[in-house]
Amino acid sequence: MDFEDTPEQERFRTEVRTFLAEHETELDHGDGAYLEEPGIDRINSLRKTQAVLFDAGLIGLTWPREYGGGDGTNAQQAVVNEELHRARVAGPVGHVGLGMCGPTILAHGSEDQKQRYIRRLLRADDIWCQLFSEPGSGSDLAALRTKAVREGDRWRIQGQKVWTTLAQHSRYGILLARTNPEARKHRGLTMFVIDMAAPGVTVRPLRQMNGHESFNEIFLDDVMIDDAERLGDIDDGWRVALTTLMNERMAVGGGGGEIGIRSDALIAHAAVRLPQLPAERRPLAYEALGRVLVESLAARYTGYRLQTGIEKGASPGPEASAGKLTAVRVAHATADLGLRLLGEDAVFSRSRDGDWRWATSQASVPGIAIAGGTDEVLRNVLGERVLGLPPDKPRSQEPATAKTNDR
Repeated sequence: MDFEDTPEQERFRTEVRTFLAEHETELDHGDGAYLEEPGIDRINSLRKTQAVLFDAGLIGLTWPREYGGGDGTNAQQAVVNEELHRARVAGPVGHVGLGMCGPTILAHGSEDQKQRYIRRLLRADDIWCQLFSEPGSGSDLAALRTKAVREGDRWRIQGQKVWTTLAQHSRYGILLARTNPEARKHRGLTMFVIDMAAPGVTVRPLRQMNGHESFNEIFLDDVMIDDAERLGDIDDGWRVALTTLMNERMAVGGGGGEIGIRSDALIAHAAVRLPQLPAERRPLAYEALGRVLVESLAARYTGYRLQTGIEKGASPGPEASAGKLTAVRVAHATADLGLRLLGEDAVFSRSRDGDWRWATSQASVPGIAIAGGTDEVLRNVLGERVLGLPPDKPRSQEPATAKTNDR
């Protein structure tokens, strides 16, 4: 793979960099919803940033033009991502919609749904969430118990979802429910678009160990959904959900980006803290820093290789699981090293300016590790579908799912 810009990419990079510099005051330059509490003021600031980027053609660059995208290439999107990273612009608040819900609607939605939802999703006029996991079915998603019973041209929904990211700020969501209790568990599911403001929808934020309320539990009490809001065929929701899951792994860590605190922030942090360490501890600290940076580069370039395959017509596959696993490992190592470099100051890091992000990141990464499939589930996916190892269950049985947390 050639990592040098072509002349066309170089011109495009200059245009993007110029735009970001000229509109710096209109863009949020914080850490996004990952490290900062996603209160309403923060959400509105991030929505404004996403709208400015969309209006400039920098959001949804590879999506179809007829729905608000740019019909661009993954290489152009990589340039945009790199320049947003360089300018330290906060990530899109609509990351669930962009990475999971939108691709599912494009793949399985009706023309009417695409026209009504996609442009507003790209611009963050509407924030989306994903209602998959339930209290009794995390990794085994297909064991979900939320019911959808058809009544004429509508469906009555009854059940509960949990770990739904930003549900309290979402206008819409995609919902997986059981429509045929008599079918084998993977065969009786159907996907819907749900209006989060519909009667019977109750959202309760969950307090996490990082102090945030990013995740939520959702109660669905006789919620009515029109059949026109169904995604895909009745009882074919598992196939639709696989589209979501594959794209989710790309969004969480399989696309060449960094999750958590970025490597440049770790380098700046180490430049200040490393000289303060006792001389006998510095070699090990330098070695740890080098290892994190090398793994970060490996994860990024592996993601680029996956993006190149997609640009040539491939679909997100099990290889994205490897990218997600690696990205999470790097995020863990980055947060851990950053906190260790604080030494005794780490005890007070949550209350000191500039140091709070390391403790917050360390407390936040476990949630990302669960999103899109736990490490254990993803290793099973890689073992069976990439390495060809025998599955834990006989082939005659349904495969385990790869979903535990809705990001």
